[in-house]
Amino acid sequence: MGRMHAPGKGLSQSALPYRRSVPTWLKVTSDDVKEQIFKLAKKGLSPSQIGVILRDSHGVAQVRFVTGNKILRILKSKGLAPDLPEDLYHLIKKAVAIRKHLERNRKVTPLDVCLQLTSREGRGLTSYDIGDSRVPLGQKTFIKSHVRYSIKATLVVNPANMSDLKKAF
Repeated sequence: MGRMHAPGKGLSQSALPYRRSVPTWLKVTSDDVKEQIFKLAKKGLSPSQIGVILRDSHGVAQVRFVTGNKILRILKSKGLAPDLPEDLYHLIKKAVAIRKHLERNRKVTPLDVCLQLTSREGRGLTSYDIGDSRVPLGQKTFIKSHVRYSIKATLVVNPANMSDLKKAF
């Protein structure tokens, strides 16, 4: 997939194994993996962090091969999915950090362009998420307005899932 604000195509990526069955050496069952996912989600970890922990600590290379579902779908079935999509969350967090840096250091003018590009990327992603209904109804206009006006310091969406953003203020 091409980059939004750069000429690169970004074709380099890791390749998944062709075999989609559970390895014979893995002794973890589907229920054990789901319990681990629920336990880690209750600690406040994101789906990608859960996947990294399962891969590194428990030897589960792909959760989908073991359980038949992706981590986010498993979390949604239990009602533990985060309110915001993870990519939008990290874009908002990045824009907040840029805004805070600009408030402290007003003469760093290249950061204005960086903030505009980040806000533009956030607006595009928000409109995609709204069309795909990945964002709840009450948060659509709230997120759009905060992404549009370059993320003011009043951003609080869900205190349980957004503790990192609250620490940034």
